[in-house]
Amino acid sequence: MLRTLCLLSCCLLLCSCQSPIDSSTSETVSVNLDDNPLLQTWDTPFGVPPFEQIQTAHYLPAFKEAMARHQAEIEAIANATEPATFANTLEALDASGAWLTQVGSVFYNLNSSLTNDAMQAIAKELSPLTSKHRDDISLNENLFARIKAVYDQRGRLHLTEEQDMLLEKTYQDFVRGGALLDDEAKIRFRAINERLSLLSVQFGENVLKDTNRFELVIDDEAQLASLPDRVVSAAAEAAQEKDYEGKWLFTLHKPSLIPFLQYSDCRDLRKVMYQGYTQIGDHNDELDNKAILAEMASLRVERANLLGFPTHAHYVLDINMAKTPDKVYALLDQLWKPALKTAKQEVADMQALADEMGDDIKIEPWDWWYYTEKLRQQRFDLDENELRPYFKLENVIAGVERVANKLYGISLEERFDIPKYHEDVKTFEVKRADGSHVGILYTDYFPRASKRGGAWMNSFRKQRRLDDNMVTPVIANTGNFSKPTPDTPSLISLEETLTLFHEFGHGLHGLLSNCTYDRLSGTAVPRDFVELPSQVMENWATEPEVLKLYARHYQTNEPIPDELVAKIEKSSKFNQGFETVEYLAASYLDMDWHTLADTDTRDPIAFEDASMDRIGLIGEILPRYRSTYFRHIFSGGYSSGYYSYVWAQVLDADAFAAFADSGDLFNPKIAQAFLDNILSRGGTADPMKMYIRFRGAEPKVDALLERKGFE
Repeated sequence: MLRTLCLLSCCLLLCSCQSPIDSSTSETVSVNLDDNPLLQTWDTPFGVPPFEQIQTAHYLPAFKEAMARHQAEIEAIANATEPATFANTLEALDASGAWLTQVGSVFYNLNSSLTNDAMQAIAKELSPLTSKHRDDISLNENLFARIKAVYDQRGRLHLTEEQDMLLEKTYQDFVRGGALLDDEAKIRFRAINERLSLLSVQFGENVLKDTNRFELVIDDEAQLASLPDRVVSAAAEAAQEKDYEGKWLFTLHKPSLIPFLQYSDCRDLRKVMYQGYTQIGDHNDELDNKAILAEMASLRVERANLLGFPTHAHYVLDINMAKTPDKVYALLDQLWKPALKTAKQEVADMQALADEMGDDIKIEPWDWWYYTEKLRQQRFDLDENELRPYFKLENVIAGVERVANKLYGISLEERFDIPKYHEDVKTFEVKRADGSHVGILYTDYFPRASKRGGAWMNSFRKQRRLDDNMVTPVIANTGNFSKPTPDTPSLISLEETLTLFHEFGHGLHGLLSNCTYDRLSGTAVPRDFVELPSQVMENWATEPEVLKLYARHYQTNEPIPDELVAKIEKSSKFNQGFETVEYLAASYLDMDWHTLADTDTRDPIAFEDASMDRIGLIGEILPRYRSTYFRHIFSGGYSSGYYSYVWAQVLDADAFAAFADSGDLFNPKIAQAFLDNILSRGGTADPMKMYIRFRGAEPKVDALLERKGFE
């Protein structure tokens, strides 16, 4: 299951996410708001976006006006006559750009979850504008001089830990944004940023369009015989929506793709589906991504070199916990050997089963899900279809709420008076035990053609303090889970359940933030730390004690029986070789692309093949993402950072062990320590320091190896 995270930056390095400021109180902000709802203070419950009032035509004018207002604020800070101080420079900068953040938070969220051709055209037009605006700020010499003046006297300022981190990261942002470059280098730096911004937008657009144009239409009902009824019903409904009367439609969206690969007896059709997915962006046509990603890799090397780094990976990792590519490769290598050994045994087991069944085949990548499912049933008497009735979507949401309530004392109250952008969306007010307001949570869990694939968390408004007032967060959890059918509610798989818990963990990171500054609040942490709050939540999902809280049969409301819980426990290490190898292979691919030390343009397919040959990837497994549809690294902000999921697994396995070893999965003392030192702190301190404050020591890989069953 794809587990991604979209951390909304609004395409701006230095713009805040607080509620919009009252333009009448700022001399640097225009008072002409016209009738554009994106440039107005929102008179809605909790100040959420008034989606029903916002039209596509509003975005571009709002962006241009908001950029102008932000630039005026920047000029006022940069050209102030009084000496630079932490308040009039760092805090003022952090508070600037509220209107631009308001516009961007709506547009970029909806361009991921409810896009169309017009939205995508706007994104392309915005790309050079936002790149220029960002560079105009980070390359503003007067502004940087004032920041540096404060930075140079930091030892004498008696700052709090959070203030010191804001100063450190802001100075770092500007240096990494080219502030120390000479004039000629700055010109080239701007050009590279503008080009990369446009290429990234085009890459993501191509992936979405290529995903959506694939269709496997079946008109022979006999070819559906081995598929579960719910899958057949969903395919019939999908076909009906396309006016394919009397037929069945299968797509590359995971709720359609994965069950087909798991259960279809038609091996030739499994191959069609699998290759349709693994060839996204690789058709040598107008949606082909090979030239785009090759140019991006080259430009990233050049930009890193301009800034004094040997490779793009060195540039990215310099501010992450890993610090250097060598440390990332060392982590991957530590897991690769035992994972590959396990995966090879899994291939042998599947081949033996295929032989036993008389199938007369050699296992290929499109066979993995099919024979794995049969092995699961054979070894553990466990069929995923036996589990789904106990994982009704609404019950899983209630389950993750129960966990959060027992750990952190919060609850969800569904609201029906809050504007939403699509009928599938649900809205919840998050409250503390005393009934006080924490924030708003949107959930948007079903696939549609206008939504990109995967699952992610983002924010319509981040938590912060503004003029001593708490600005509460507005968070979204988005996924692509199994939809309800005319006959049944949404019954999601165990893997989808884990993904929901995962994204809710990201949501908690945003909702429970208790920071002063936008630059540091919520999920504004290093890429290889941000997955800790999400991945640790997955641990509770399958604990027997927790399953009994929420896993109930959708028809009888009976709790999941003990024998099924036992089967889940016994099968927890099953297929870990495959899951770990395909993930690690993608992580190696990411690192190999971004440790290039020259700007030569590579052939992506040849490069990828060489990368996989180097690590000895077996032919039965492809990397989780091939280069041509690897959104994380070419359009999603995870370049040189895809490894962070496995680094976070080290952290989360060690963190959850604190609860498990205490004998109380909801140990209040440990939960409070995690809240105080991790969830609420955002990026206000060094992440390893925060982790040690919670755990008492640095994490070790032992707990992760034990969890996966690796020797």
